[in-house]
Amino acid sequence: MAPRILPIVSAADFTAAVDAATRGDAVAICLTDLDGFAQLNEELGVAAGDAVLGAWTRTLTRSLPRRAIVQRLGGDEFAIALPGSSLENAVIVMSEISEHVVAHPVEEISRAISATFGVAARPPHAADTRDLIECANVALMRGKREGGARVAIYLEEKMVLKSNYYTRADLDRLARLAGATQRTEASLLREALDDLMSKYRTQR
Repeated sequence: MAPRILPIVSAADFTAAVDAATRGDAVAICLTDLDGFAQLNEELGVAAGDAVLGAWTRTLTRSLPRRAIVQRLGGDEFAIALPGSSLENAVIVMSEISEHVVAHPVEEISRAISATFGVAARPPHAADTRDLIECANVALMRGKREGGARVAIYLEEKMVLKSNYYTRADLDRLARLAGATQRTEASLLREALDDLMSKYRTQR
């Protein structure tokens, strides 16, 4: 029997469900969708898309902790709440799901499937659930920009500490580069650090 595809709910309904379950306590929020799902639907047809969506629904609903809230926001887009979960635990859970999706192709189609996840948590990212969902969405969009098929964590884009190390001119140049490349400043700085470590990898 084909997995049941969940009905679509609004972001407001998801927010209300999270608030009712957590009452302001710790929670991790994840927004996720499949990479290239619209193109798959267009190229292989709605039946293939429904098969993938059904398998995607089954993976999410069967792989998450019992207290998890899983709701479909539209198409292949899902919102997940893990009440009482830390950010670190949520990343572990979503990473396991991400690896499972890649390792278990859907029988009805002949191409690999992957998903991108954006994760934020209370604490440390936001106190209000709506703000926390927006943080998760920012992380999801960054994960997509960086190639998809990954779990992205919300990062504070202002990066307050960087002002202690860089001149205003350097920070302005970094901001312009981020805009030109459609990447976050944080991801550009991580890339620079990775290059630095690679350059000096033989040093002890």
